[in-house]
Amino acid sequence: MRAIRPYQPEDRAAATLVYFRAVREGSAAFYTEAERAAWAPSESPNPDRPDKLLDQDCLVAEENGRMTGFFSMDPTGYLDMAFVIPEVMGDGTAAQLYDTLMARARARGLTRFTVRAAEQSRRFLSRRGWTVTGHDRLKEGDQVFDICLMALEDAA
Repeated sequence: MRAIRPYQPEDRAAATLVYFRAVREGSAAFYTEAERAAWAPSESPNPDRPDKLLDQDCLVAEENGRMTGFFSMDPTGYLDMAFVIPEVMGDGTAAQLYDTLMARARARGLTRFTVRAAEQSRRFLSRRGWTVTGHDRLKEGDQVFDICLMALEDAA
């Protein structure tokens, strides 16, 4: 049984592992090994960096006590993180996280949302009404990624 709940400080290691696996395994069809290694260099949290998810509205999905995904949004409506482990890709976990996070954001009065999306996220978000507003390049380590700038505005 899948549960969606708020992120807690003790979730950092599990969220880092979800991120690592989503990038390294789940994105294999879209990015080279070098790109994925630069994007997700370690499966452990960097102790020198603060946990930015504590300053965002972040929800995690759990099944049988194991984190299977997380989505986060900052207070401005910027969708910052959206990752699930490969085993649950396509099973509704991401959709449930997205729907719950968006409902919470709308309840706080947000009506405009933005994201810098990689290819997999672009596809997922396009199916939910987001539109590409531009393109950018993101440098991670020695790799440069093409990303889409996307937005979603609720009807007035």
